Amino acid sequence: MKSEGDRYWNRRVRDLKPYIPGEQPGRERLIKLNTNENPYPPSPDVSEAVETLLHEREARGAALRLYPDPACTELREAIAARYGVKPEEVFCGNGSDEVLAFGFAAFFESDEASPLLFPDITYSFYPVYADLWNIRYKTIPLNENFEIRTEDYLVPSGGVVFPNPNAPTGIAIPRTEILRLAEYLKGRNRVLIVDEAYTAFGRASGTENGAESLVPYIADYPNLLTVHTFSKSASLAGLRLGFAIGGGELVEALCRIRDSFNSYTVDRLAQAAGKAAVLDASYYEAINRRLVGTRGRVSVSLKDLGFQTLPSSANFIFARHPRFAGKEIFRRLREKGILVRHWDRDRIRDFLRISIGTDDEMDVFISACGEIVN
Repeated sequence: MKSEGDRYWNRRVRDLKPYIPGEQPGRERLIKLNTNENPYPPSPDVSEAVETLLHEREARGAALRLYPDPACTELREAIAARYGVKPEEVFCGNGSDEVLAFGFAAFFESDEASPLLFPDITYSFYPVYADLWNIRYKTIPLNENFEIRTEDYLVPSGGVVFPNPNAPTGIAIPRTEILRLAEYLKGRNRVLIVDEAYTAFGRASGTENGAESLVPYIADYPNLLTVHTFSKSASLAGLRLGFAIGGGELVEALCRIRDSFNSYTVDRLAQAAGKAAVLDASYYEAINRRLVGTRGRVSVSLKDLGFQTLPSSANFIFARHPRFAGKEIFRRLREKGILVRHWDRDRIRDFLRISIGTDDEMDVFISACGEIVN
């Protein structure tokens, strides 16, 4: 939003269309199903790790008095052990959004003849990053079923980025198709970034159409970078912590961008909490299986109410009703104290993205939807 002070802005800022985050309510008591946070608390080990760091007598306040480890060494070692990679193949940042922003800056160019490719319906931060870094890009339409067709990306380009599963649709791409694209781009020295923010929920579903992480294939594809977040599957959205896994050459490039911007992007508390979360994998696997079960139940209930739901491998559902505009259902749910996400955009303006909350929250949501459509 421009202000009277825009006369001081440079052209880059003046032309930017910033990302618009989901509503974060203040004191108002609302059921919050609009920003894909995990409804369950983080592992108890996370709180214990933060408390220990803050109260270690021998540290004498070092947790907050001294700068954090810029390399996030212990956290990277824990992530590497968890995923079966080398620490030098892990990069940590202040949320996956920052990691993605650094990736755009490190790997993509402003060459009109070789635009960056990403879907027309996808994470809405991608065009913002491209505009911020003056990267030429081209959007590739999803097919009629709102699916990413990787064959559409087998064309000359400056690189490719997309989430798997995609957001906001929740639809996953088979691993074999992505690897075929990675092979094509490798032969042209182009980078493929796969945003795996929601992959854990596909894995937790135990179904064949769930998203599969590409981390096991980074050794075969040095041009492949996977990006991950603690915000969704690790219940740490308030902490702001993300990471990337890829070949050492890609990680080194991310480090060069970071150290030209802000060497200390991950604070001491976040590093301690993140390490504790990584080490308690069994806790998160259990809560995410529970969440996936709720997702399936809610999908069935919405279909019973006449909604069309896309097949989701994420912690949200993308749905529309044939008799009601998406904006109308969004408004009426808001009046009932329930927040969901709506975009007034071509092709998806009648859809709502519904984050999966607790079973009690989703019961209230389904009841409200029934009142609206009936």
